[in-house]
Amino acid sequence: MYNMFAYDIMETMRVTNQWLGASAQALGSYPVHGLAPNPMFRMLSAWGDVTERSFDRMVARPDWGIDTVVGEDGRDHVVEVEIVQKRDFGDLIRFRVQGRPESQRKVLMVAPMSGHYATLMRSTVASLLPDCEVYVTDWHNARDIPVSAGKFDVEDYTRYVVDFLRKMGPDTNLVAVCQPVPLALAAVAWLAEHEPKAQPASMTLIGGPVDPDANATEVTDFGRRVTMGQLEHLVIQRVGFKHAGAGRSVYPGLLQLSSFISMNLDTHTTAFRDQIMKVAKGEAGDHDRHNKFYDEYLAVMDMPAEFYLSTVERVFKNREIARNVFEIEGQRVDISKIKEVATMIVEGENDDISAPGQCLAAMDLLTNLPAAKTKTHLEPGAGHYGIFAGRSWRNNIRPLVLDFIDDNAGRPANRRPANGTGQAADTSTLEESGPTPV
Repeated sequence: MYNMFAYDIMETMRVTNQWLGASAQALGSYPVHGLAPNPMFRMLSAWGDVTERSFDRMVARPDWGIDTVVGEDGRDHVVEVEIVQKRDFGDLIRFRVQGRPESQRKVLMVAPMSGHYATLMRSTVASLLPDCEVYVTDWHNARDIPVSAGKFDVEDYTRYVVDFLRKMGPDTNLVAVCQPVPLALAAVAWLAEHEPKAQPASMTLIGGPVDPDANATEVTDFGRRVTMGQLEHLVIQRVGFKHAGAGRSVYPGLLQLSSFISMNLDTHTTAFRDQIMKVAKGEAGDHDRHNKFYDEYLAVMDMPAEFYLSTVERVFKNREIARNVFEIEGQRVDISKIKEVATMIVEGENDDISAPGQCLAAMDLLTNLPAAKTKTHLEPGAGHYGIFAGRSWRNNIRPLVLDFIDDNAGRPANRRPANGTGQAADTSTLEESGPTPV
């Protein structure tokens, strides 16, 4: 019960700050203050505007914001998001482009379950839509999932990916980004051994911790320093009374956000100070660079406690994927069983979350996959976010991924343009380092 009160105290603090911001914004905006002009009132209103918006966004689920895409015919085609398979902890969704022939490239993007919504992949999805049929794993906020739905850990996550791949069929091209890379690898290995006809045609693994010890980072060092008991005591709480998932053990999104911000506190402090000055001067916009970035960055979701703790213990501490001893319900998943699924590894030279070598470690496990079906790429100068949604992704990596998909589908001569022609407008305003989706 104590942990439920702790959860509600955090929410009370958020609501209080949102109210203070709204009150300050209203107080500083009274017309009567014009009788005695004083910059204090403008600053008060600006501070309230930025504060109210920031704390309000922390509990708002962002929209995908992908309404149309330009087709090869030069016309705008309406994009509809539809649920293909609905599950308790996450859905398989499809971005269906109306009025155009169905693309031969079918891509499943496995999004991280790591504190931010799958909309963190918005610009990645938008960049692929002109050339692909895009499906995404859309994970739910744990605070909205009733306790009756049961647990959700790394094994359940892997089974969800297996089910989604089975649903989509063998012509699927899997693209996993960051945190889910090792579990997506395990899902494909399970299919390779048990349902080979349901294997995807290819998989692209981008900046994920297959072997966290291959190149240590601050993230991996933290996992080594803290015991599981300490971690559970420090970060796990029970969802408060006002949500459908009341009583569920979670790693709260607000607590995760405080950790994200503390990693770059000076940068965030400067960004908010500058934004307050811009609002006071009338130079800010509702959808300016700051608001686009922080509307996404501040929108956090609770993570199931079992998933977070089992990820730290089994992927980072015990290195079960790296040692090829990962099990599902007591049955070993042998990654060496992958013999036909073409695999591409993408890493960023300056990635400080999943450093170079951590994802490349997958190649050491794919002992029975012919070299002709493998490809690796290290993007020079790219940070973590840049390899899947920044300039490096758009200009360099995306074309390589599309070519890799075509080469291993047996139709290199029939490729659609991979140069971004007709590409939807870039919706990304996050810097190359971006939020940390792990």
